[in-house]
Amino acid sequence: MGIFKKLASQTAIYGLSSIFGRFLNYLLVPLYTYYFSAAEYGVVSEFYAYAGFFSVFLLFGFETGYFRFRDKQNPQRDKAYSTALIFVLLVNLGFFALILLVNSQLSAALHYANHPEYVRWFSIILILDAVGSIPFARLRAEDKALRFAGIKVLEILTTIALSLFFIVYCPKLAAQNLYPELDLIYDPAIGVGYIFIANLIASAVKFLLLTPQLKALAWGFDWALFKRLLRYCLPMVVIGFAGIINEMLDRALLKYLLPYDTQTNLKMLGIYGACYKLSILMSLFIQAFRYAAEPFFFAYSDKTDATKVYAQVLKFFVIFCVFIFLLVTLYIDFFKYFIGKEFRAGLQVVPILLMANLCLGIYVNLSIWYKLTDRTGIGALVSLGGAVLTIVLNLYWIPLYGYVGSAWATLACYASMAIVSYLLGRKYYPVAYEVTRILGYISFGVGLFVANQRLLGFINWQPWIFASALMLIYLLTVAMFERPKP
Repeated sequence: MGIFKKLASQTAIYGLSSIFGRFLNYLLVPLYTYYFSAAEYGVVSEFYAYAGFFSVFLLFGFETGYFRFRDKQNPQRDKAYSTALIFVLLVNLGFFALILLVNSQLSAALHYANHPEYVRWFSIILILDAVGSIPFARLRAEDKALRFAGIKVLEILTTIALSLFFIVYCPKLAAQNLYPELDLIYDPAIGVGYIFIANLIASAVKFLLLTPQLKALAWGFDWALFKRLLRYCLPMVVIGFAGIINEMLDRALLKYLLPYDTQTNLKMLGIYGACYKLSILMSLFIQAFRYAAEPFFFAYSDKTDATKVYAQVLKFFVIFCVFIFLLVTLYIDFFKYFIGKEFRAGLQVVPILLMANLCLGIYVNLSIWYKLTDRTGIGALVSLGGAVLTIVLNLYWIPLYGYVGSAWATLACYASMAIVSYLLGRKYYPVAYEVTRILGYISFGVGLFVANQRLLGFINWQPWIFASALMLIYLLTVAMFERPKP
């Protein structure tokens, strides 16, 4: 059990930054959805969708490549780290030069000709985040989880403080008209743009804290090692791009495929984007798990009981994800107040998106087969297949079913990828996963959710009491099946 405790502790520490820390950031959703209209929030959702696509090319998969080729024997002169860092830095400098060159044309193509600053701000955010990802990977590889978490949490707290300052405090001061110097830092016309500005400043703070990690630039660039990194990482770019298609394409397409005028489409996009945030607990747990699990899977792969441990990890991962699914769906009457009233029309997509993220988490676990066997090319094909399915289903379902079609497309994509990855893993890296029990927990969780939806109207209990009873049934069932054998 020691190895499970270590993985759990690492996940918990990373969770401080990605679950607890991002939960603080998650508390900004009420701020945004109560202070801005659905159409304005649609602008934010759209830009963050675009940012996801560009982030793949700016990092080029070298974060994972560094884990694969890092020099454990000589960490003070690790050429894999310096080579990856130099390459990512050069790519991002070239990207920034390109943005400066085509900013006007790109802004016009996105229908934001009046706000070309949005594109500039986002390009800087993307660059700071991409270059900073390599030092973050080094912190993870060296088990410096507390420093990793500390920097991440500070970034989030900075975002929160600046968002409150620009969106809540400054308008009140401007209305009083007592501080003429306020005009130097605040312009009401920027409006929703202050969400971007807060993110930009926070990313800059994070990057400054990572600058000691940049001294490795002096270690030099190894061309031979770079070629190996590139061969390994190119399929990861395909995988990453396909992953972003699966995760973000719906929000990028809604504005163009919904059968309404541009303003109404942005409103629908804003509603969908806000409701997507209600599934954030699941995705944040998966992110924290991925931070801890990726280096763990590589480091533990040479142990004799590796496959047995991987099987156990997936089972307990699913148990916790089903718990999150029930927590949000059974208590949706509480969680709905995290978004403005205008946005609650889309609450029906929340259970679908939660289950989609659960399937994504299962895929993350199952994907170890291509990473440990260096078959990233086959892994890329799996991701591409999911991306094609996402594109086809969104193109077909959005005009028919709106953003609900996007939610179902996301679930169909991740479920199919998990199934295909499991089948391929049985061939290339067999692991005796407890499939029956895993599917049983998922089905049981969905059954409890359906029972809550169908039976609540026939029972005179308070909704939260009935929800708590169902949650207790789930926890007792898990405890019964997972109790230690005598």
